[in-house]
Amino acid sequence: MDLELVFVVVAAAIAGIVAWTVRGAQVRREEEGKGKIDRDAAVAKGAQPPSLYPRINLEKCIGCGNCVRACPELDVLAVIEAKAQVVNPGSCIGHGECARACPTDAIRLVIGTETRGVDIPVLKGDFETNVPGIYVVGELGGMGLIYNAMTQGLMCARGIARKPPAPIPGVHQLVIIGAGPAGLAAAVGAIESKLDFVVLDQESIGGTVLQYPRQKIVMTRPVELPLYGKIKVSSVKKEDLLEIWKDLIAKTGLEVRTGVRVESVVPSADGCFDVATSAGPLRAQRVILALGRRGSPRKLGIPGEDLAKVTYRLLEPENYTGAKCLVVGGGDAAVEAAIALGEAGAKVDLCHRGEQFDRIKKANQERLDAAGSTGKVTIRLKTKPLGIEPTRVHLDNGGTLDNDYVLVFAGGVLPSAFLAKAGVEVRTMKGEEHAPANL
Repeated sequence: MDLELVFVVVAAAIAGIVAWTVRGAQVRREEEGKGKIDRDAAVAKGAQPPSLYPRINLEKCIGCGNCVRACPELDVLAVIEAKAQVVNPGSCIGHGECARACPTDAIRLVIGTETRGVDIPVLKGDFETNVPGIYVVGELGGMGLIYNAMTQGLMCARGIARKPPAPIPGVHQLVIIGAGPAGLAAAVGAIESKLDFVVLDQESIGGTVLQYPRQKIVMTRPVELPLYGKIKVSSVKKEDLLEIWKDLIAKTGLEVRTGVRVESVVPSADGCFDVATSAGPLRAQRVILALGRRGSPRKLGIPGEDLAKVTYRLLEPENYTGAKCLVVGGGDAAVEAAIALGEAGAKVDLCHRGEQFDRIKKANQERLDAAGSTGKVTIRLKTKPLGIEPTRVHLDNGGTLDNDYVLVFAGGVLPSAFLAKAGVEVRTMKGEEHAPANL
């Protein structure tokens, strides 16, 4: 046989094998994607993404599956009919790994939907609000994931340090409000740049992380901080993360004024800001708001809610062992609290006004199903509490529950009055790209 003909035949055979392999992989990806839709249909029906989530430009998408493989949540995306699709939006918590992995820039992270808008301060690319000198990072800006929040905080502080305000006697160059992940990272950036700054928090170091029951918290990627080094965990228990914060503070010399509530930030005529706090007034040239979105917990607005038995967070589930607990809420926080209480030996009822838990991660739905089937948690859908008494709770279906404690996880009230007094503009985002959060 002619050598050239042999070469052509071999080349054709290799091409055929490659095409068969590629097509086989594509078929498997599509079957897996369709399986995800079938498997998650009951949960995903009506599901609303809780924060940032991917929007895919199908004209740019080449169906390579990089986004599917990069997603730490595993089941948010799938390749179907040679295109990436969001198949389980309720599981997305805004990592952004899919967008970073896309080779054709076909993915944008957006926030809010047509049916569930999200109120977000209007930000520029450097995290500055419409008020020059006031910046927003982390959860208040729509980015609550620890890796992204810390990255924003560090980027923001370094941006301010590139054009630092000239020192003024009696005025801090920077006040950072909030000592959660974003605030701590911003503070380390301020130390690195030798800025005159102060960090304030109305509670303790850790921010919103302190509100979580004992569980693993997702970080997605290691975080590199100046003067400290790399935080190498991808997921970590709350207690271990708080130990990391303590180590960070010890090694960097960071000082945080805890137990100090900031009541207002008001621009003054000289271009600085008057910061009113529970410990006395401060003045600042720049302000970073690293607040959680919870602000104040959202109340139910029912009789008896002011009783001492009602709380809005769960720190130590073991303290409730043997008690009759009603958990109110339909999100991940409520579900995780109910499960933690059940595992600690409490008698738990979980009450949600909706027909299903359409905003929780798939893993939490599976854990809740297991807790319900074993009797650790009694699930009450389409149910709301109407009134709370010292030994019982009245429900809107006419029933009552013998009860020792009520734990409410109905989200938080955005600190709208605080932001308005500072002059910060807030918009309701309905599926719009939020560029400053796309790290």
